[in-house]
Amino acid sequence: MAKKAKTVYMCAECGNEFPSWQGQCSYCGAWNSIVEQKVKPVQDNDARRRTTDKAAPSKLINVGTGSYTRITSGIAELDRVLGGGIVLGSMILISGEPGIGKSTLIIQSANSIAVNNGTVLYVSGEESEEQVKLRADRVCDNLSDDLLIFPETNLESVLMACEQVKPKFLVIDSIQTMYSDELDNTAGSITQIRACSNLLMKYAKSNNVPIFIVAHVNKSGDLAGPKTIEHMVDCVLNFVGERDRDLRILRSVKNRFGTTEEIGAFSMGASGMTEVRDLSGTLLESSDAREEGSVASALYEGSRPVFFEIQALVTPANVGFARRSAIGIDNNRLNMILAVLEKKVGISLLNYDVYVNVVGGLKPDGPGADLAVALAIYSSFRERTSPRRIVALGEVGLTGNLRAVRNADRIASEAARLGYEAIILPKGNIKGAKPGTGIRVIGADSLGDAIKAYVNKD
Repeated sequence: MAKKAKTVYMCAECGNEFPSWQGQCSYCGAWNSIVEQKVKPVQDNDARRRTTDKAAPSKLINVGTGSYTRITSGIAELDRVLGGGIVLGSMILISGEPGIGKSTLIIQSANSIAVNNGTVLYVSGEESEEQVKLRADRVCDNLSDDLLIFPETNLESVLMACEQVKPKFLVIDSIQTMYSDELDNTAGSITQIRACSNLLMKYAKSNNVPIFIVAHVNKSGDLAGPKTIEHMVDCVLNFVGERDRDLRILRSVKNRFGTTEEIGAFSMGASGMTEVRDLSGTLLESSDAREEGSVASALYEGSRPVFFEIQALVTPANVGFARRSAIGIDNNRLNMILAVLEKKVGISLLNYDVYVNVVGGLKPDGPGADLAVALAIYSSFRERTSPRRIVALGEVGLTGNLRAVRNADRIASEAARLGYEAIILPKGNIKGAKPGTGIRVIGADSLGDAIKAYVNKD
């Protein structure tokens, strides 16, 4: 006898289930995120249940690893983030705010894959054939005959189309529009998203077909829908950028077939996404190292150093309380640096507004830019600049000490190539730093030492 559907309450943020409605999710802490869902129990003979033909467990030491076959996306920056290309049979989730360029990047990649590898099926659940065609004509030089468009939201119809055309690559734009006939829930519900993702994953693995899934994000910038989807897929990509800027950054949040340290840089223009090979030059093209409150810093992303400018503005507060605003860095991190400046350096900013911005829309991952933030704040507050073009990097501890950062030697060499005169590093990085000709390496034990080196002419 068939099992009856039951009513459960799910958190729209994390996907956890509850027997009754409640105002706050006890797992993720989100408020008013609990929604009612009808869940149809999976039957014992349901194809979605994972089965195996193995009669007994195997010794892990005897299991062969084999090698993964990759195909190029036709976009070098995208291949870099994916670890060298798209692995056959993998499912890749790409998320980002509306209008950021997700569909543009994917249609360019899909057309390139169609040219080099064969049939590509682009499933559009949000746009019509004409709308997709208009975008493709604008961003693709020559459309391939093997690029197929299918405006459909029913997943069973999509899978039937896949059986007919046998695509080498599948695009789902977006997962929130897909629904399965097996469930009574509306498209976009937690249950539908999870079930459709499960069926797509099974198709990808069974047919060795890579799948690109486009997903929306919520107001906080996180992936909309249950977090279980991120665990199911092989790769999660996050596409970010500022609406008033052309620069777009593609970052890998999860990658089962490569590292998550690489980033890809693109420029959004009328003709689509253009790869940015010299990211440091793009971020620093309008910077002026001689301006008060401006300090250059750097981080190492995957296989390349990335230089960027940090700007700070310190001004007397005009209201009853001082404001703290940070763009590109964590606001709590900014408050910690301000506390260290007051306690260990003697700079009191209690009655001053402090604004910090990472120029170009980049969001540095990690504390390596702490020193540059502190120096930029000092420069703006004291109205002093460094007598030379300088780069600063290092983590600021609560005791005012500077902690070493990774790949300082490679960053120092690249700083010399870019024409910087000096680089301030934690003393823990001095031994490993091997700078190029024409750059001075300055080691500092504490934030106070770094400030002295920053303003010193010698």
